[in-house]
Amino acid sequence: MTLDQLNVGEKAKVTGYCRENPQVLRRILEMGLIRGTEVEVARFSPMGDPMEIAVKGYLLSVRLSEASLIEIDSY
Repeated sequence: MTLDQLNVGEKAKVTGYCRENPQVLRRILEMGLIRGTEVEVARFSPMGDPMEIAVKGYLLSVRLSEASLIEIDSY
């Protein structure tokens, strides 16, 4: 499952990444979305992209194309 498949209010833990684009992967890691990080979907923009997620005490906007590269375990 990937991050872009979650709905508002759902929580998950980052488990891995699709390594199609190393530049995007580097950006994802720089934003703090490393393995083991817990995330919660806060909301989506009115047009559906980007999504806003709560990570380590702050809110982060992520494009759905980037979120589709982040593998998760939801709970």
